[in-house]
Amino acid sequence: MPARDKPARFRRFALAICLALAVLWLPGCQRGAGPGQSTAPGVAVEPAALRPVDAVYLLRDRLLARDGAGFARLAVPPALHAELQTAWAQGRSRWPLDELPLDAHIPGMLAALQAPQADKALMATFRRQFANADRDIDQAIRTLMVFGGEYVQNDPEYDPDARDHIAQAIAALGGWALAAPLADPKRAQRFFATLSAAAVRSGIDGKAGNAAFATLGMTQSLNRLSPFLATLLAQLRQQYGLDIDATLRDMRVTLERQTGDEALLRVQYVLAGQPVDARMPAVRIDGHWYLAGYVQRARQSLGPGPG
Repeated sequence: MPARDKPARFRRFALAICLALAVLWLPGCQRGAGPGQSTAPGVAVEPAALRPVDAVYLLRDRLLARDGAGFARLAVPPALHAELQTAWAQGRSRWPLDELPLDAHIPGMLAALQAPQADKALMATFRRQFANADRDIDQAIRTLMVFGGEYVQNDPEYDPDARDHIAQAIAALGGWALAAPLADPKRAQRFFATLSAAAVRSGIDGKAGNAAFATLGMTQSLNRLSPFLATLLAQLRQQYGLDIDATLRDMRVTLERQTGDEALLRVQYVLAGQPVDARMPAVRIDGHWYLAGYVQRARQSLGPGPG
């Protein structure tokens, strides 16, 4: 990368880490559940969802437990999970990572954080671009909110319920970001230093890109990413007041209607002080309930079938 491009890279990274990565765990509130074996001996595994509402609650519990591999295992039916594991090893799928904003940039973010003295490099850029620049940051956040809202409204992959849900989440996170002390250098120093150490501890070679995920496989990759994302959430709470755990713990899910093997769930939660009221379809497969959108996209991540 030419030297003149490095400030732009760090600028994009800093903005992304402060706002867009805060959304990482929100789509997880929508994922469905499925059975499987725990990767840790002696750890009990929840049964697959027997009620429509449990398609959300079981996943919520995996998120609170910082169990990324368990989350993926419970997110889809067992046969599909096995296909996804094979596709990970072959580099054909990165689900459930591709449910996340900026999923393609995760290896690059890890590489940036793992570089020698990464926290110092990030802080140098932060001081040049953002330190005490509240007005500039607020403008960047408003631009992100507008761009994100327009993207979601124009993307044909989102149905009206999903568009409404994401619009509410963007508004809530945008309000939090505008009020948060994102321009405070002392907070940013702690944020970057802590995340840099967590990225190194993950043992995922960010420079290797997606090949690192293929080498590790689905379960090991998610196991290693989980502590890093847990550190991110803790820092967002401690430094900037965004408490995603509180959002998850207080989530309320009700069954709005059910017709045979299909159901519509109403999911209500408070995000950054703002109420969010969303509707999510669920589907019953082999007697267990899953959130329909995630099953569909997991299958799509495998590519076209034979013939």
